[in-house]
Amino acid sequence: MAKKASAKQAEPMKLFYIFYNQERWDNWIKTLEEANFEPAEGEEVSEGEQMLFSFTEDITLSVLKIVRLYQNGRFTKEEATEKLDDVELIVMTGLPEGELEDIIGSFQLSLLVLFTACRKYLEGEFDKDIKTLVKKGKSIDEENLEEALEVAANIGGAAVVDGATCCAKYIKDNVENPSLFDEWLIEVETMSNAMKSLAKFDEEPGEAS
Repeated sequence: MAKKASAKQAEPMKLFYIFYNQERWDNWIKTLEEANFEPAEGEEVSEGEQMLFSFTEDITLSVLKIVRLYQNGRFTKEEATEKLDDVELIVMTGLPEGELEDIIGSFQLSLLVLFTACRKYLEGEFDKDIKTLVKKGKSIDEENLEEALEVAANIGGAAVVDGATCCAKYIKDNVENPSLFDEWLIEVETMSNAMKSLAKFDEEPGEAS
């Protein structure tokens, strides 16, 4: 009996960490609606663009916390996938009406690589030859979105989430006029920075946020 009781006590407690919710998304959209996307005199980047970058960082960090807790053994693959699905449903479903429609549509397109890369990592199905992958991705016709996404997700999941470094040196020459694949590499670089900041991230069972 004592043995059974000890085994039961040793079972890991469930985490109650909230990674992302609808209210958080709605607040970001409201903030962007009030932002000016025209650069002020003497400025290269507008207030709206700065906010959009912060928006991207916020979502990227939230999603990668799920992966980090999976790496720490806090979540099973199934639990991590379910959490990922929950965040993706909020971020990738629907578009605001008005001037933000195109901006958020483009934003969602760039974040496709974040969710696809994380799934690839969780499934363990990825290639780690970054240099070859980047070369392949840059050679793909822009209209072949699925193939380009597959390559970019390989780089994101395999390289970055699995601990490799990418992708600043591959995008620095294309910042002025990036292709869709370059946009995904930029997001992968954001993922890389987020993973570094989460090096010591963990949550104790029972904590809420």
